[in-house]
Amino acid sequence: MRQLLVINPNTSAGVSALLQHHVQAAAGSHVAVRTATARFGAPYIACEASYAVAAHAALDAWAHDLAQPQGRQQPPDAVLIGCFGDPGLMALRESSPVPVTGLAEASFIEAARHGRFAIVTGGERWGPMLQRLAQALGHAHGLAGIHTVAPTGAQLAADPDAARALLAQACRDVVRQMGVQAVILGGAGLAGMAAAVQPQVGVPVIDSVVAGATWALRVHPVPPERRVAGFDVAWSGVSADMAALAAAA
Repeated sequence: MRQLLVINPNTSAGVSALLQHHVQAAAGSHVAVRTATARFGAPYIACEASYAVAAHAALDAWAHDLAQPQGRQQPPDAVLIGCFGDPGLMALRESSPVPVTGLAEASFIEAARHGRFAIVTGGERWGPMLQRLAQALGHAHGLAGIHTVAPTGAQLAADPDAARALLAQACRDVVRQMGVQAVILGGAGLAGMAAAVQPQVGVPVIDSVVAGATWALRVHPVPPERRVAGFDVAWSGVSADMAALAAAA
């Protein structure tokens, strides 16, 4: 059975449970999904500072999972960063012998198959952060725009009925204003909402969590030089689990 490790880079157990449920449902019964939660950081990533800390937390959660009996006996076949912003993506990809993606990168890839796309998500500070990420991942040309609604993803998840109405209207607005062929509904806290708003939107609405699970389960090449998990630097002051991987590299 294939193993998929999902890393929640914030400290919210509720978000981890949501990720576990929706990723497992998307992956199917032939895949064993386990979700690791950040051991430090913010309960919700909504600014540059929390994003920076989340990158470290993602690396730490990955190292900690590999150090556990389950991680040693059944190492993952792929890793999914369960945040629409992919904190730590490049660093984790550099350190992992298996494919790594995040919710945003996987969504960009899926949405680009339909043509030009827009993003709808919660939290106004995410706008420039996601624009920068799209540029770094080579998807800026396909991204027509980003629409951030006032509530954060956590606030939207707390009131699903109100969230669905707000998000459906936002999706319709970006289709009308930007002429896009797809809309990404981005955010771990918004898992499952794309299906609910899809009947009200005239183009495909991409669920970032489903897109992440789908990408992670495909077969992807990894750099031939990375045969085992490890970091290529000597750490000081990090967790024992991260330090052990540095020593093994």
